[in-house]
Amino acid sequence: MQINVSARHGQLSGATQSKIAAKVSRLKRYFNRLTALNVTVDLENQALPAVEIIASAEHFHDMVSHEHSGQLWRSVDGAVQKLEQQLRKHKEKVLDQKHVHATRES
Repeated sequence: MQINVSARHGQLSGATQSKIAAKVSRLKRYFNRLTALNVTVDLENQALPAVEIIASAEHFHDMVSHEHSGQLWRSVDGAVQKLEQQLRKHKEKVLDQKHVHATRES
């Protein structure tokens, strides 16, 4: 899985980028078909940093989550949590479809 961390309207230190990449990498446990995660931190408004995460998966459209709050780490945690919910919902949907299909054939 490829993880890209970038910033708009500012710079992120290497340590901050690696911490964000580590937090985002946990999303792999919710859906193992993820191919890429693109994290963009918008620092245009220093008081409200915005975080956007775009998840690309095999055989499925991209999933996007946005979050902005008073602190960078709250924004990151909020965006990761929103994407976790989307991935869980998608995984449940896929598993339910396989289960229904298998019972119909019997």
